[in-house]
Amino acid sequence: MQSKAATPQEYFDTLPEPRKSAMTELRKVILKNLPKGFKEVMNYGMVGYVVPHSLYPSGYHCNPEQPLPFICIASQKNFVALYHMGIYADKKLFDWFTKEYPKHSQTKLDMGKSCIRFKKPDQIPFKLIGELVSKMTPQDWITTYEKAFTKKQS
Repeated sequence: MQSKAATPQEYFDTLPEPRKSAMTELRKVILKNLPKGFKEVMNYGMVGYVVPHSLYPSGYHCNPEQPLPFICIASQKNFVALYHMGIYADKKLFDWFTKEYPKHSQTKLDMGKSCIRFKKPDQIPFKLIGELVSKMTPQDWITTYEKAFTKKQS
């Protein structure tokens, strides 16, 4: 479900409870732990945290007019979603997260390639998400992204 909101705040203002509380807490944790340089924007109808063009002029290879996406959060129909591109591109980070998750949650990890789904908003492991978010700087993400992208193009 893509939102038509023009700003992150507008997105949050339109959310129903209890999703609004969980999403607001998720946003606070991300903003508190996100390394300097990322920017909060609306991206693909979700709240996104991106590497802005000022740090990475090339932008996203699929659409260079877009900044390089890193994390998105969204209130989907049946779950709260956290899309973390670093987990998809960095096996070491993926392995760390999947090992840590059971220590922070009693629910089974529900995850796709970059999407972590939380069906019960009151069971989001916010502390773990904060740790995850803090593990990559914009430069770390650019390096990982370029390595993964160039490898696929060869």
